Amino acid sequence: MKKNSGVVRRLLREMGSYKAALVFVFIFIALSTLANVSGSFFIQSLVDDYIAPLLASERPVFTGLLKALAVMGGVYLAGVICTFLYNRTMVGISQGVLKKIRDDMFAHMQSLPIKYYDTHTHGDLMSRYTNDIDALREMLSMSFPQMLSSVITVAAVTVTMLSLSIPLSLLAFACVAVMLVLVRKISGGAAKYFREQQKAVGRLNGYVEEMFSGQKVVKVFCHEEAAQEEFDKLNEDLRRDMAGANRLTSILMPLMMNIGMLQYVLIAFVGGLLALNGAAGMTLGTIAAFLTLSRSFSAPIGQMSTQINAITMAIAGAERIFSLLDEQPEKDEGYVTLVNAKYENASLVERPENTGLWAWRHPHGDGSVTYTELKGDVRLFDVDFGYSENKIVLHDISLYARPGQKIAFVGATGAGKTTVTNLLNRFYDIADGKIRFDNINVNKIKKSSLRRSLGIVLQDTHLFTGTVADNIRYGKLDATDEEVRRAAERANAHDFITRLPDGYDTVISGDGGNLSGGQRQLLAIARAAVADPPVMILDEATSSIDTRTEAIVQKGMDALMEGRTVFVIAHRLSTVKNSDAIMVMEQGRIIERGDHDALIAAKGRYYQLYTGAFAE
Repeated sequence: MKKNSGVVRRLLREMGSYKAALVFVFIFIALSTLANVSGSFFIQSLVDDYIAPLLASERPVFTGLLKALAVMGGVYLAGVICTFLYNRTMVGISQGVLKKIRDDMFAHMQSLPIKYYDTHTHGDLMSRYTNDIDALREMLSMSFPQMLSSVITVAAVTVTMLSLSIPLSLLAFACVAVMLVLVRKISGGAAKYFREQQKAVGRLNGYVEEMFSGQKVVKVFCHEEAAQEEFDKLNEDLRRDMAGANRLTSILMPLMMNIGMLQYVLIAFVGGLLALNGAAGMTLGTIAAFLTLSRSFSAPIGQMSTQINAITMAIAGAERIFSLLDEQPEKDEGYVTLVNAKYENASLVERPENTGLWAWRHPHGDGSVTYTELKGDVRLFDVDFGYSENKIVLHDISLYARPGQKIAFVGATGAGKTTVTNLLNRFYDIADGKIRFDNINVNKIKKSSLRRSLGIVLQDTHLFTGTVADNIRYGKLDATDEEVRRAAERANAHDFITRLPDGYDTVISGDGGNLSGGQRQLLAIARAAVADPPVMILDEATSSIDTRTEAIVQKGMDALMEGRTVFVIAHRLSTVKNSDAIMVMEQGRIIERGDHDALIAAKGRYYQLYTGAFAE
């Protein structure tokens, strides 16, 4: 309960920027409620002051009655207008709040570390943008104004009922007290189920997303029945939680209605006895007005009970949304800035034409700036790393890459090759040791600067919806059309791009499904080329394409690697023969190092991998 109140307070804070609009909503709801209550109160006057005298008169005059009815008609019309206005205003408020929450979620997700995405399924994250946000929408646009209206109605009706008859008011209060006890007990039990329901929806969505992306693997290994069984299990968990929640909330409305009917009968009976005995100044008009007010008193309680479902689900969804927003963003304690000095008009010694003038920036107190050219010298000293503190996966990794050298990592899957490169750009931070970039500890370099200076071409290429030029420009968002074209030429991608229907303006959709694997890889290389970094990381960039296409891609990569420090991860050892140094990794350790000829001559692990001559 305490946790729920914290979530509600946080939601109210999210609505804080709409204070003025909320004040108008409150005023409109109050006016609408007062219009309805005044109509019920008017019944007493209608019966006692107009209908009863007219019935007793031999020559009734209806002028007064008509005027009174006209006044009440105007009051009801004003109530209808106020209801329309507060509902329309709440739509604007709710959509504005949801937009802000979505903006905050997406902005915060950009600040989260890679580790967060490695430990949460994409489907579960998407469920927070869809199911959880939709539950919030229903509460803000419907349940919130309904609850506010109910509270104001109960307060106004209470005052009116007490002014008419205290004995009948006490009877009505007793019935409502029973309603409140039932609502509290049932809603408390349902809240647990709704929280589990939202979690179950996230798990189910995550599994479905995983099966969609891996459908070919499912088909190849005839895994359909096992996949169906797992889906059925997750679906059954969701059904159980939803059934448990709805079973409790669905009995609320019938209970409220029956207690309301019982209250109506009791008030009519007791009021009739009081009127017949002339007690407490009870009149026929008072009974009629009180019966109408009793419905207006119990109806909001029943309406609130019907909103328990939506409110509890929304709170459960809000918990998941806020848990994402409360995730700690990626920490960055760096203060050294790396820049492509060529675009800052810095005066540096010219490097080869196809590489950028990357430097680290030195601001001075007098407003001047000096630059020290980055050479691309990368060194690791006794580095240990583990994805969790109690399980180290890299041990005592030490290596150096001089400017312009090509360093290759080879070894079995899971040996730790990709993990090493993930440490260079600080996707993860090391447990022990040091990593230096041009003699600067990478912990002192701003992560955004560090990552801009480290180009990466991955095995799994991801293209975004947009034109070919837009996808290349992703490596440098302010790149000119000429820079995009030059990057494509350097990556050996220009020829195939010009053969596309609209050339560089050809629209790519569905992650580049209309392109071949080699073409997609060439665009990834062009994307890295337009960024023009001093250090490149090639993570098995040719392992998923055929030999002929590999030759084309390799030519593009060779042009990209020229004049840069390069780290290559490859299973095809033929692609690393010309490396300056080859690191052979096994179980998180470097067990051999040297160039191709030296490692072959040593006849160790590399020799076995290269020749297939495994020792018995």
